[in-house]
Amino acid sequence: MKRAATFYAGEVAMNGGYVYYYSIDLTKRLGEGPATATEVWVQPPGTPAVGEAYLAASAATGDALYLEAALAAGKALAYGQLESGGWRNSIDFDPSGPRIDHYRNGKGKGKNFSTLDDDISQAALRFLMRLDAATDFAEAEIHGAVEYALPRLLAAQFPNGAFPQGWTGPVGPRPVVKASFPDYDWRSDGRIKEYWNEYTLNDGLAATVADTLLVAHQVYRDPVYLEALKKLGGFLVLAQLPEPQPGWAQQYNGAMQPIWARAFEPPAVSGRESEDAMLALLKIASASGDNSIATPVIAGVKYLERSLLPDGQLARYYELGTNKPLYMQRAGKGYELTYDDSALPDHYGWKNPAQLPLIKEAYRALMAGRPVGEVTGPEAPGGGTVEKIIGALDHRGRWITVHDGGEIRLVGQPKFEEGEEYLSSAVFAENLTILSRSLVALNP
Repeated sequence: MKRAATFYAGEVAMNGGYVYYYSIDLTKRLGEGPATATEVWVQPPGTPAVGEAYLAASAATGDALYLEAALAAGKALAYGQLESGGWRNSIDFDPSGPRIDHYRNGKGKGKNFSTLDDDISQAALRFLMRLDAATDFAEAEIHGAVEYALPRLLAAQFPNGAFPQGWTGPVGPRPVVKASFPDYDWRSDGRIKEYWNEYTLNDGLAATVADTLLVAHQVYRDPVYLEALKKLGGFLVLAQLPEPQPGWAQQYNGAMQPIWARAFEPPAVSGRESEDAMLALLKIASASGDNSIATPVIAGVKYLERSLLPDGQLARYYELGTNKPLYMQRAGKGYELTYDDSALPDHYGWKNPAQLPLIKEAYRALMAGRPVGEVTGPEAPGGGTVEKIIGALDHRGRWITVHDGGEIRLVGQPKFEEGEEYLSSAVFAENLTILSRSLVALNP
């Protein structure tokens, strides 16, 4: 563990932060696309993921090396905090860099949109809050970043408990209504240009925001975060569409009807977002002690079970009304809706493995009074896994991945050549976390 962390923090980090992938000589740096020499990534599995791994190692060993590395990662994130309080997907330490944003520290310019897409602001904030606690709230830069972010996150919550995809400032008042199907031709009408300002569940937003509010309540013990969490649960109850399709959409308008987002994200019932909404409801019910919040899970699971594809997966989209699996195919410079899955664009997850057994087990845990997090969290690894991880570490402290020719699953990601060796922040973070957890298990 120490050899790996010494190498990654000492030779791979840039101003304490990280990108997704590195060539072996560290000259090629990749986030979601090429990264400049002065850029680090916020979006997982970037800087927050690596920082969380250092915190796990610090808790397991008490060695100051890990806390120092975590603190450096935290300061990198604090540098790139936006004036609006959250983060965008990357941070550039060069004030003239191509993706520089409107940083709170005054050293940037440009966009000031704090995003909740892809767990970006949430992951940064969860890590900073845990780091704040690990340093006894004594690091002014870290504590100040959290104190600045949290009230702005809460101000982005709508009266019905929903969150937009991101924010530049507080949201305004809106009526609180139950979800319904569009009463117009959703294929052509009802588009909203700035859909990112509407009620959003896309890409795991519900569960990641729920996790963030849970950590805030656990660390700071302020009831305001638990209230915000329960409000989010109230929104998810409202957002469940009526029978015969009692699932959830990716995004909704102010009238709580499913709407378009990007050109390949139609109004529909979403298998992936429905599962995420149910997992969030179960976590919220467990944290609040109000099991009634999880009532929608019963109908939601039954609906998804009868909507499974022949291969046992869930479609990302089910057509409103017919419940037919709905896809997109290229049409000129755009997309067109289709029921045909034979020529799907490869940049998007049109089908996903079902998590229904996990959801049902979490529901049973809730009803039995057991913490839901113990069901939905990672399992402790076996000894064989630990031995394999240790055996794969080279003499310099590197876990080297050899590209097998398959796709590295990141949109817009330049591909490594087959057989090319590279370093992965996700692999480093996962391996260090597994070893830390195993060490704790060996020395309770």
